[in-house]
Amino acid sequence: MGQIFRPNANLLARLSIFGGILLLIELILIIGVFFRSDYWRQVHIAIEQPVPFSHQIHADQLGLDCRYCHTSVAQSSYANIPPTETCMTCHSQIAVNSTLLQPVRDSWATGEPVRWVKVHHLPEFVYFNHSIHVSKGVGCTQCHGQVNEMPVVWKEEALYMGWCLDCHRAPEKYLRPRDEVYNMDYIAPPPAEQRALGQQLVQEYNVNVRQLTNCAVCHR
Repeated sequence: MGQIFRPNANLLARLSIFGGILLLIELILIIGVFFRSDYWRQVHIAIEQPVPFSHQIHADQLGLDCRYCHTSVAQSSYANIPPTETCMTCHSQIAVNSTLLQPVRDSWATGEPVRWVKVHHLPEFVYFNHSIHVSKGVGCTQCHGQVNEMPVVWKEEALYMGWCLDCHRAPEKYLRPRDEVYNMDYIAPPPAEQRALGQQLVQEYNVNVRQLTNCAVCHR
């Protein structure tokens, strides 16, 4: 009986299997890179809001302090979204006929809150407390970037666990004096000076460095 397959069929079969495995590995790597990409995490992508609120105008040009709108940031685990009343404190007299502010006026008239779109998302198994970071000297720009330069807010960092751990392992590299936490124009000193300042602030603000990398600090 004649051979059905030629002698080189075994080689072709092995090459096909090997190629299939390589293709599968490459596909897995591509998927992994995509889901860790800035595009997937929406980093540096301005999030469209029902009202095109400009931090650039309010925080930079007008010089409003972060706490004017985000009143709970220093006392609570979360930074609150300001109620419509806060907006209308000024806009009942300023830009009262602006079409861009119509959703704000409608909210004020009906009592229904403006449906702002959340920009920074953390998994449900992650616990983050704004107030403890503020009280220990972590500046707003450290996580949120130069918000005062953003016409519409975007996410500055992907918020990966490794990024958080960089700070938790060596907080002295990032801490600043408490009275500079909300300063959008704060410039950190050179590395050697920052390290000395940071070590001083770690002691002064009672930062328990050994506990910062304990899993239970963020996962509760």
